[in-house]
Amino acid sequence: MASHAPVLLEEALAGLQVKADGYYLDATFGRGGHAGAVLKMLGAQGRLCAVDRDAEAVAAARLALGGDARAHVVHGPFSELHQLVPAEWAQRGFDGILFDLGVSSPQLDNAARGFSFLRDGPLDMRMDDTQGESAAQWLARVPERELVRVLRELGEERFAGRIARTVVERRREAPILRTGELAQLIAGAVPRRDENKHPATRSFQAIRMYINRELQELSAGLEAALALLAAGGRLCAISFHSLEDRAVKRFMRRHASVDPVYAGLPHIPPQAQPQLRLVGKAIRASEAELAANPRARSATLRVAERLAA
Repeated sequence: MASHAPVLLEEALAGLQVKADGYYLDATFGRGGHAGAVLKMLGAQGRLCAVDRDAEAVAAARLALGGDARAHVVHGPFSELHQLVPAEWAQRGFDGILFDLGVSSPQLDNAARGFSFLRDGPLDMRMDDTQGESAAQWLARVPERELVRVLRELGEERFAGRIARTVVERRREAPILRTGELAQLIAGAVPRRDENKHPATRSFQAIRMYINRELQELSAGLEAALALLAAGGRLCAISFHSLEDRAVKRFMRRHASVDPVYAGLPHIPPQAQPQLRLVGKAIRASEAELAANPRARSATLRVAERLAA
């Protein structure tokens, strides 16, 4: 089912505690590595909902899962999970929800999608290329100061000012329409380089995250997932960089604590009680997985369990 190796697969399955008759939600189907493994563990009464905002991923999901009565596939962003999942499944509650964040290997490998600085293609970067503004369109109009902010905040790029100035100067001559051209511009603007990282890595990450509103989507998606979890259900999130992981960690810790407004009071109302229980510590890929799949090197899995209301 998978066209690439799913990261932290065994660890994610253990975190989800898959039951044969359980209901599970893969909020980021990708190419179905995690979803396929979950489905194999389900019995006739189990159910799997697969969601993705990428139309190509949804097509792959329908091809792989369309003939299975236990599976439901839907196209949309995970910020809208509460609207996307079947109403009766939402009412029952899910026993496990998985997020595998960031850009997928098939998206990176397809030059036409514009995610990779290593493959020349149209400068698009939209995870849902059926709507919204492409990276090329945004770069053609974004004020220099705003571009600096995006590169610094979402890419943690030290040379954001130099890169933004170079982009603005170049677009006065002609639009920047190709990933190869943008990567070359960035490389020329960066005075010092990390031997182990392409100079365009942080900028491409920042632009992609901005175009797709990834942190806003993540915040809304986690809140929607919490509302959809049944008591005892598991929330698992795999992130690939510090900004994502920090957002997941803060969300889980916040909902695993008493609302600070009521902390220390003798009577705490139900709405202020913890809704989650943290399960273990952050999990990272084993040496064996890293040897087999270098993409796993930056992956972090966090798990939390929904408490009874």
